[in-house]
Amino acid sequence: PPTVFLAGNDVKDIFASARCGDQYRLLKIVIEDEQLALGETRQASKTWDQEYDSLVLPLLQDDLPSYILYRLDSSNNQGYEWIFMAWSPDHSPVRHKMLYAATRATLKKEFGGGLIKDELFGTTKEDVSLSGYKKYLVTKAAPLPLTAAEEELRQIKLSEVQTDISVDTKQQTLQGVAFPMHGDAFEALKRFRDKQVNYVQLEIDFAKELIRLSNTEPTEVKDLPKRIPTESARYHFFRYNHSHEGDYLESTVFIYSMPGYKCSIKERMLYSSCKNPLVDMVENNMQIAILKKLEIESGEELTGDFLYEEVHPKQHAHKQAFAKPKGPAGKKGGPHPETELCTPMDN
Repeated sequence: PPTVFLAGNDVKDIFASARCGDQYRLLKIVIEDEQLALGETRQASKTWDQEYDSLVLPLLQDDLPSYILYRLDSSNNQGYEWIFMAWSPDHSPVRHKMLYAATRATLKKEFGGGLIKDELFGTTKEDVSLSGYKKYLVTKAAPLPLTAAEEELRQIKLSEVQTDISVDTKQQTLQGVAFPMHGDAFEALKRFRDKQVNYVQLEIDFAKELIRLSNTEPTEVKDLPKRIPTESARYHFFRYNHSHEGDYLESTVFIYSMPGYKCSIKERMLYSSCKNPLVDMVENNMQIAILKKLEIESGEELTGDFLYEEVHPKQHAHKQAFAKPKGPAGKKGGPHPETELCTPMDN
C-alpha cells in the first residue's frame, strides 16, 4: 500500500495561521521529500467567487496531482469555511495518484475537518472551476435525476470515451459498457474512490436499460451478509479494511451476487453480460483498483475468515471452501454439500 505522508513544519505553521485569520485565500499543498509541503499561497483581494478561477486554475498542473485549500467568505463556529480540492489529472503517473489519494485524509485531519465545507475531486480543470463548484452545489442541494443526455455526457467525461451522441438516440451505450450508468451510480463510485463511502451496491434497471445506484450504507464485514438480496442479483463494491502480516490494508473487493434459481433467465443473462464491462470501466477509467473479484449465490458465506482467505490465499495449501455451521452430531469428514456456493470470478 502507498505510504501516507505527514505535514512538514511549514505546512503546520501555515495551517495554524490560516485557521486564525483571513490573510490567506488559497493554499496549495504538494508532496515533496516524503512529506506534505507548501506549494503556493495566495492572499484575498476580492470576494471568494470573483477571484476563484483566476487564483485556482493557474496552479493546477496538467501532469502532477496536488491539493488546493480555498477559503470562502462564510464561517462556522470554528472559523472561516474552506473548499478542499483534490487535483489528480489523468496524465499524472499512477504512483503519484496513489500517494495523493492515500494522504488525502491525513491532510484534512491536519488542517481541521470542521473547517472544510465542501470537497471537490477533479481530473480536469472544468471539474474544479467555479462553474464546476456551482454545479456541485446545485447537485448537493437538490439532487434531481439527470436526463438521458446529461447521464451520457457525464459518462463520456468520466470515462474519456470519444463517441457521438444523437438527439434522436434514446440510449447511447459507451464503448465496452453494455448498459449506461446513471449519474447517481457514477457519483457513488467517485465517493467510493475518494473514500467518502466504503460500500456501493448497483442494480440494473431493466425497463430503462441503466445501471443504477441501490445502496451506499456504511458497511463492515459483519454487515455484508445482510446487504446481499435474496431474490435479485446485484453488483457490490466493498472496501475491506484489515491487517495482514502487521500491515494495515484497504482492499477493494467486487462482489457479484446472483441468487441462482430465484432469478429469471433474462436477469441472469443481463447481469452476467454487464459484469465484466462494468468492472473494466471502474478499474481502467475511474482508477479504482479491484484486488479481488467474487461471485456468490448467498451472502451467508461472506464472513471475515472467508474474505481474508480470498484476499490472502495460502500459497502452498489446498484452498478450502467456506465451512458452513457444523451439521448434526456424528457427521464427520466430508464437506457440507453447499460449501461451494461462493466462487471467485476469473481475474
